[in-house]
Amino acid sequence: MADENKRDDLDSFLGSLSGGLGAKVEARLGPAEPVPLANLSGKPAPADPANINLLYDVELEVKIELGRTMLSVEEILRLREGSIIQLEKDAGAPVDIYINNRLVAEGEVLVLNDYFCVRVTSILSNKERAISRTSQ
Repeated sequence: MADENKRDDLDSFLGSLSGGLGAKVEARLGPAEPVPLANLSGKPAPADPANINLLYDVELEVKIELGRTMLSVEEILRLREGSIIQLEKDAGAPVDIYINNRLVAEGEVLVLNDYFCVRVTSILSNKERAISRTSQ
């Protein structure tokens, strides 16, 4: 019933336009059909498991960054085996986890069975990712 009222309102509006434009448009394009609106709730649409399975074989580059520093060419040329490079990050600070060169999470470094590992401690929100992109 509400759709019929909207249709009547639209028809009367188009018919009121100069030169009967509404009738001309409908004659050319045919009657208007309702169009379903996209998900406007802000929540992600339910995932179709069949479509997600297509992503399982996609490879992504993952980088773990302990820290950064700036060195002059002279300092780089003086580097030798055993040289120490001081990073701009405190010891014990979380490491940054990048996927395809985008900061997406933070983690902590662990040693497990003689291997270095990283435990993901937090996944950044979209807002935090946007802030990190602008600060780089």
